[in-house]
Formats: sequence, C-alpha cells, structure tokens
Amino acid sequence: MAWQMPDEPFVDSEPGSALETVIMPRTRDLGDGFEVRRALPSVRRRMVGPFIFFDQMGPAMFQSGHGLDVRPHPHIGLATVTYLFEGEVLHRDSLGTVQSIHPGAVNWMVAGRGITHSERTPPGMRAAGGNLYGIQIWVAVPKTHEETAPGFTHTPAEALPVLDDAGTRVRVIAGELYGARSPVKTMSELFYADAVLAPRAKLQVRASHEERAAYIAEGLVELDGQTYGPGQLLILRPGAEVVVNASDEKGGRVLLFGGEPMDGPRHIWWNFVSSSRERIEQAKEDWKAGRMEKVPGETEFIPLPEPEPSGVARYP
Repeated sequence: MAWQMPDEPFVDSEPGSALETVIMPRTRDLGDGFEVRRALPSVRRRMVGPFIFFDQMGPAMFQSGHGLDVRPHPHIGLATVTYLFEGEVLHRDSLGTVQSIHPGAVNWMVAGRGITHSERTPPGMRAAGGNLYGIQIWVAVPKTHEETAPGFTHTPAEALPVLDDAGTRVRVIAGELYGARSPVKTMSELFYADAVLAPRAKLQVRASHEERAAYIAEGLVELDGQTYGPGQLLILRPGAEVVVNASDEKGGRVLLFGGEPMDGPRHIWWNFVSSSRERIEQAKEDWKAGRMEKVPGETEFIPLPEPEPSGVARYP
C-alpha cells in the first residue's frame, strides 16, 4: 500500500553549509487558474519534525461565480492547519463546525480517530470574485494521540503573537519561537511562523529544534551566499545557526517550521496518516463503506481513489 512520490528537482548542499537540501515543489493546476505547490512530502524529505504535508495554495484570482470547492473528505491521525495570506475559505466538518477563515487566522483541525470536512469559497466571495492565497499543512500527532477524539479550534489573527524587530515582522502561528508562544494548542513541541522581511532585513533562525525548514513564499532571500526564490523549501542543517537575508528590493516572506523528530515513521495514503499500515487500511474501508461521519449540510463527497494514488490526493 506504500505509494511513490514522482521525481522532482532538488539541490544538495555544499559541505559545511547551513542547508541540508533545497526542495523545489511541483506545481499542479487544479482548474480555474488555481495552482498548488506541494513541498512535503517529497522524494528527498518525508517530514520536518511533525510536519508531514505542506501545500501553497495560489495565489489565484477567481472570477465572479468561481471559487474553491474541496468536497467532504476524511482524515485520520493528523491535524490540518489552514493559514491564509489573502481571501477567505469556509470550513465545515463532521463535528458541526462552520467557520470562515480570514488572513492571519488559524484553523487547527485534529482528525484523531476520524473526521470529515469540506473547504469552499463562501457565497459572498464567490459572487464577487477575489484572490485566494495561503498555506495548508498537516501535522502528524504522537502515537499516543493518533486515536484521540477529533476536534476543531479557530484562532483569530489578533490572538497570535507578533514580533517586530529591525524590519522583520514575525507572527507565531503555532508553538513557540523567539520567546513568544501561540495560543494554538498542539500535541508536540513545534514551531510554525510567518515572517515578513523588509528590503535587506535579516532573520535569524535559531537551532532550538533539531529539524527546521524555511519556505519562501515571496521575494528573494540569501543564505550562505546563495540566492533562493519563491516556492523553494530550504531544509536547514541540524544545529546550524542560520541567518536569512531579504535580498529583493521588495523584501520577502518566509514560513518557518519544524520540531523534534517524530516517535517513529508515519505512513501516508491519500488523506490518511498513521504509524500503522493496518489502521490506514481500516480507514480506507470505513470511508468506502460510508461508516465515517458526514458533514452536516453537505450532500457531496470525494470517493476513495481507485486505483491507489501515486501521490497524496489532497484536492479533487
């Protein structure tokens, strides 16, 4: 049941570099001009700390009458985290949650033993048209929490700590960074932050966790004398003190994330994550047989992929 990632370009670092490797995600067009860049998992790196999936959504401009339509689909053994730069997404789940997410806010959904949810453009934005741009990640949870009860938490932007220093503005999305802790409850020690750099500003990435990464969302940055651009995922070498410099005249935007290594490997198939292959097989059968909870108010759903996918089928 193990799936294979397609080949992708990558760059190995030089000896002594602060970088372990650089991953250049594949881009996929989902229609209506909406593109997704998938940085994790990759053939070069499956996880960074507990982070097992990383998608950049957009930026995209939807015309009037068009929008995002991710029909109800299931998850187990992970937490999904949605964070937007622009636009709005309406989340619905099998717990009865109905929540709009706006830029700077965080939707943290714990799948645990099983949850179903949908993600759509809300009616008002669909009618008017507009931009959508953001990040969705999955965080694997410790083995002791894989079968926990599902849950959902929304944290508004104003509740997240924001740090300003010499042209660098950092919002701590989850976990702790630079002495500031997000109120978002996590099941393991990690960090996830959105850093906006003014032109020629510097960003220090401390070696406080063994596994760390920096994803360039916008602009150009310099590290170890090399320049990197939008869409590149920089895997940082454990223990290395790293300074990222914004080299672009317009500055840059970098997502920082990482944590300690997980308590063992994780299997991933479609939208399911688990330390047990047998548990994923059970989830597949449960979804196919209609035994997982449904999303109130939704009549559609994404069927189990047939045949088995060659990658993670996050979006329809």
